[in-house]
Amino acid sequence: MSSSSATATTLLFSTDHHVPLSPSPTIPKSFTRLCKPFHSRVPTSIHFHCARPSFFVRATVIKWRCPKQTLPPKDTVFKEKVIPPNDTGFEEKVLYLESIGIDSFSLIENHPMLITASLADIKSTVEYITSMDFSAIEFQRIVGMCPEILTTKVSDIIPVFTFLHREVHVKGSDIKRVINRRPRLIVCSVNNRLRPTLYFLQSIGIEEVSKHTDLLSCSVEDKFLPRIDYFENIGFSRDDATSMFRRFPQLFCCSIKNNLEPKYNYFVVEMGRDLKELKEFPQYFSFSLENRIKPRHKQCVELGVCFTLPVLLKTSEVTFRNRLDLCVNSSTPLETSPLWCTGFHVD
Repeated sequence: MSSSSATATTLLFSTDHHVPLSPSPTIPKSFTRLCKPFHSRVPTSIHFHCARPSFFVRATVIKWRCPKQTLPPKDTVFKEKVIPPNDTGFEEKVLYLESIGIDSFSLIENHPMLITASLADIKSTVEYITSMDFSAIEFQRIVGMCPEILTTKVSDIIPVFTFLHREVHVKGSDIKRVINRRPRLIVCSVNNRLRPTLYFLQSIGIEEVSKHTDLLSCSVEDKFLPRIDYFENIGFSRDDATSMFRRFPQLFCCSIKNNLEPKYNYFVVEMGRDLKELKEFPQYFSFSLENRIKPRHKQCVELGVCFTLPVLLKTSEVTFRNRLDLCVNSSTPLETSPLWCTGFHVD
């Protein structure tokens, strides 16, 4: 190499300035084939073999010659974070995350805590969770939904799994399904969040909380109580409101402004029905107002038919239409028929 040039090694996703790696960066053994570079001058694709075939590498390292004067300044700005250009630890974290199929650029952008997290802790967390038989795709998905998982130490994760198994009575074979459904459970404090929420759900009569584990990460004060208060404010007693959530716990997940209010207003104003029906069928709030409730109600009004809420909303489209046809097109039963009503006469 001439004296007027230098070799710089740069990750694809560096920003305004090229961030040089250390002369001999530590490459995780789990690296497998690398994807082709997006742009380079004299690109060099480096291939590694993966000891754990469940993960795929999505990183590319590019080398080229560049004039000395074009090297980045002392500190390179990275998404409002200052990253030392020779920070080998940061480079190793990025390479490791890419080696297990995680888009480190997006992850760090959404969760900057990864910049200061220990690589050893990240590796321990990844190894502990993947040891529970999560596939590469499943692991990438749960990290994408909850990046905080990577900065949570194993010593804080173990109590969560113990709690789910011993106190919530989640079977060992179901733990994976529970986490896939609600990854945020992993980063919740057992003492400050999970256990208080469990006790609250049990206190209102929800016995099999293991079927509603996604609710355990929710705040009682910020999410549960405001929704119970809402139903009290619109005319239900405390006991009736509580019974609705006991019948249909997923009601806790409904937005007051975007779900409960518009559907309640339509139920009272347009449908003109009794609140008792909502008490008996709180699942009403789980159906789409525009795609299910309004269209079916309007069809019934046009044909002069009135169905109970379960029949109106739960039945398939084909069954619903067949019931409408049956009500509209059926003839009056004969007096000898068991469907004949005493006291009814046909002119």
